Formats: sequence, C-alpha cells, structure tokens
Amino acid sequence: MEHAVLAVWIVTSLAGLHLLVLWLAGGGLRQQETKVTAFPSALVLAHPALAVAGLGLWVAFLGTGDSSYAWAAFGVLTAVALLGFTLFTRWLGGGRHARGAERRFPVVAVALHGIAGVATFVLVLLAATMADRL
Repeated sequence: MEHAVLAVWIVTSLAGLHLLVLWLAGGGLRQQETKVTAFPSALVLAHPALAVAGLGLWVAFLGTGDSSYAWAAFGVLTAVALLGFTLFTRWLGGGRHARGAERRFPVVAVALHGIAGVATFVLVLLAATMADRL
C-alpha cells in the first residue's frame, strides 16, 4: 500500500505542476502587483512547497519503515489539503475570485488534481495507521 500512496502522490503532483505552470504562464505572479487575482502568491507557492516536503517525508518513511515519518507526512499533507481547499474554493467561486490567470484552468485538470489529492490524503492516513500496527 505504501508504494500505491507514492504512485497516487506523484499523479497528484503532476496534475498540480500542470496547474502551476498554467498559472505562471498566464501571468499569475505579475498579477500580484495589480491585485487582479485572488490567488496570493504565498498561498499558491506554499501549497506545492509543503506537498513536496510531505512527499519527502513519505519517501523517508519508505526508506526507513519508521512510522513517525508517515505521520509527519500526514501532518504536512493536512496543511497542504487545507491550502488546496482554499485555492479550490477561490477558483470555484468565479467572479471576483477567478479573474486572473487561474480562470484558464481546465476543469479536468482541477478535478484530477483534487480527486487524486483526496485519494492521497486518505491513503496516507490508512498507510500510517497500518504502519503503527506492524
């Protein structure tokens, strides 16, 4: 199961990377100065940065078998999920929220990233729980 988590986490990361590239290519950082976007750069950049840190903790868990790494990864992933939910609600709100580079996000990419993110969250929780029992 631990390796399935890694696979799903990588799929989630790739979909998220696609969205980040679209946001940057659409001028997401430039729009910060004019306040055309409701996606603050700190929020947009913290979400993937924490996700990468959590993935690193998960890889440490895979390498050592120490369940404390799995639980640390879950803790970081909880923060990532909260940031992601904030981004999603701002994007979903449309109108004043989705008026910058983020309005060009393909619905399929957002859905894939969100569904894979939820799957990652649940699988990490289950795997961390099972790792404690071994």
